[in-house]
Amino acid sequence: MAARDSDIFVLLSHAHWDHIQGFPFFAPLYQPHRTISVFPTRMGHTLWCPTLEQMDGMHFPATPEDLPARVLCLMEKGFEVFQEHGCHLSWITTNHPGGGTGYRIEREGRSLVYLTDNELDPPYEKATSFGEFAEFCRHTDVLIHDAQYLQSDMPAKHGWGHSLVQQACQLAVAAEVKHLILFHHDPLRTDDALDAIQEEARAWIHTQNRHMQCTAAYEGLVIDI
Repeated sequence: MAARDSDIFVLLSHAHWDHIQGFPFFAPLYQPHRTISVFPTRMGHTLWCPTLEQMDGMHFPATPEDLPARVLCLMEKGFEVFQEHGCHLSWITTNHPGGGTGYRIEREGRSLVYLTDNELDPPYEKATSFGEFAEFCRHTDVLIHDAQYLQSDMPAKHGWGHSLVQQACQLAVAAEVKHLILFHHDPLRTDDALDAIQEEARAWIHTQNRHMQCTAAYEGLVIDI
């Protein structure tokens, strides 16, 4: 990505630190030929751009005005900008402490859904039900879904805003997606543990829908849709 001249669009699910603090180190920010459009984060009915607001000169030495790249916060214009590029963007509220947003992007008959930091069966009041998520994901080519926990992590992590691997698999089967990407792994998982999780998920999915693919996300993964 850093070697290309194409415009970049950044969509983030929410503003927790583990999702925004890497943004000031994003190499294209320091390339003068770049245009980077950042979609705002939703807090109830409020839209804001925490990725840029953290670059205030105190928490990070460079401010948005210092950046060589042209960086825009799209605010209310985000959906229109996507349409201008031939894409349809829709969103859904996730179940996560502090709130969050999932996205569906469609273009030329292909689709991708990004649903991370989403607890499908939380102990608190749901913002969105399992059935609503299934309809949002219906027949998508790629579903990237939160799959941080195993049943052995419960009940200690119940309510932390993340789903079980099994729950992500159940959603993918219910929505009849083509390819499930297990995402937002627990930091304590080893590579061997993730390999085992992937194989177990694939085996279960095969009993439900033998045509569906399943991949545990890894650094450098590229999906051709």
